[in-house]
Amino acid sequence: MLVDTQPATYQHVPAAPEVRDDWVDAQLIGVVMDNAVFSLVAAVLVVPGLLFIMWGEIAPWVLLVWAASVLGVLAVRYRLFGVYRLRYDSVGGGRRQAFMKRYAWTWALVGVLWAVPMGLVYLQASLQVQFVCGLVLAGHGLLSLTAFGAWFPAFRTYVNCLLGTVMAFQLGIQTWLGWGNAEEARLTMVLVFLLGVFWFLLYVAGRSLHSIYRSSFELQFSNQELIDSLTQQTRAALRAVATKNRFLASAAHDLRQPVHALGLYADWLASEPEMAREISPRILQSTRAINELFDSLFDLTRIDAGNYKVRLQVVDVQQLLADLALQYEPMAAAKSLRMRFHVGRPSTVWSDPVVLRRILGNLLSNAIKHTQRGGILLALRWRNDGTKVFEVWDTGVGIAHEHQKAIFQEFFRVLQHQGTEDSLGLGLTIVSKLATLMGYRLSVSSQPGRGSVFRVMLPVFTQKADGESAGEGDSSPGRPPQPTPPMPPEPQAAPLAGGGAGGVQ
Repeated sequence: MLVDTQPATYQHVPAAPEVRDDWVDAQLIGVVMDNAVFSLVAAVLVVPGLLFIMWGEIAPWVLLVWAASVLGVLAVRYRLFGVYRLRYDSVGGGRRQAFMKRYAWTWALVGVLWAVPMGLVYLQASLQVQFVCGLVLAGHGLLSLTAFGAWFPAFRTYVNCLLGTVMAFQLGIQTWLGWGNAEEARLTMVLVFLLGVFWFLLYVAGRSLHSIYRSSFELQFSNQELIDSLTQQTRAALRAVATKNRFLASAAHDLRQPVHALGLYADWLASEPEMAREISPRILQSTRAINELFDSLFDLTRIDAGNYKVRLQVVDVQQLLADLALQYEPMAAAKSLRMRFHVGRPSTVWSDPVVLRRILGNLLSNAIKHTQRGGILLALRWRNDGTKVFEVWDTGVGIAHEHQKAIFQEFFRVLQHQGTEDSLGLGLTIVSKLATLMGYRLSVSSQPGRGSVFRVMLPVFTQKADGESAGEGDSSPGRPPQPTPPMPPEPQAAPLAGGGAGGVQ
């Protein structure tokens, strides 16, 4: 059975401010583009009205050139909005900002063109025409709040060009006509002052509107983050409950079997005391199974609770392998399996000897359980980047690809494999957790029916530079290790994410 390999807990990590700002900028530019069609339609409808009002007051060819220029720029902007929809509507804020900067000149040009009618009629047409053009000018200024207020750079460019051009026209025309007429000069100065006040108020309103838009989208982003976090935490809680239920059910099942066997043996011994010599080994076997289960459960609990103490020191690899050989060679010999250990040269590693021995011992025990003929090899190799790799080879039943991620779950067993009947399904779980605790990486290469090779990789950052022995220090860093006795061809590797590995439990 395949089980969920995702972690049972979830720790929310807030998005970086750069990510939030990028998303908010994208939404602000999107608002401007959503309002683009409305502003274009309004502008196109205003052009005929202005032509009608100014016709007869201004030279027709001037009006036609102005109208053609406005409609041409509006057509270009309509085309740009289409390009935006096709290419930029679903990209991040950085590319959208680049698009807005690239075509900022269109906002500036539109502002200048809408200021031209006021420059054409000021002090040169009837007061009614000047009044209407002034109303159109004020309307464009107010409309820009709705059209461009979400993205302040576009709003600022448009308003500055619109009102700045009108103010320049007023002062320029008055200078051209002369300042001798006191009434006209006073009117011009008043209008310039009022235009400046209107400009300032528009600027303040535009900045405030932009701040409101930005705050709204930042709040929306935070809310979405909160929703995603709650969703992930809910899923993690459900996975934790499922893992706990499966863990307790499997532990109770595996504990019930040896306890039930002890009860049967006790009844048997009570009824037939003369069978003590035959029953005693079976009682001891059941007791060892219970102790092994409890030891594994306690180890898992200590690791998960963060109470597993690590004591780093220099570990003699040859002595470590000798201790492992003393413990596991009899088990291999009982199954007529060849067990070999290979280092190649004197070596030490910087590690916790108890943890490292537990990791390698569990891998050896796993290999012995699921190998019926052939042999097992534990070797230490060196990689060019300085990584030290312990490899456990076996010629056992192998692991199917679909099981290579599931076998690190508690109590998981490949039921069709011989040897899983007496396995608790905790050995490789402990290997994975201890390797993660030490900062090691695990991988497995396997083919069903041909065997497996497990690798425990000790990266350079986990090793202490001055912890090398004299024998190893005499060798150059790039010197390859001595040849390892031949083993079966290595199956296709299947490295697991997060430093995990798979195997037969």
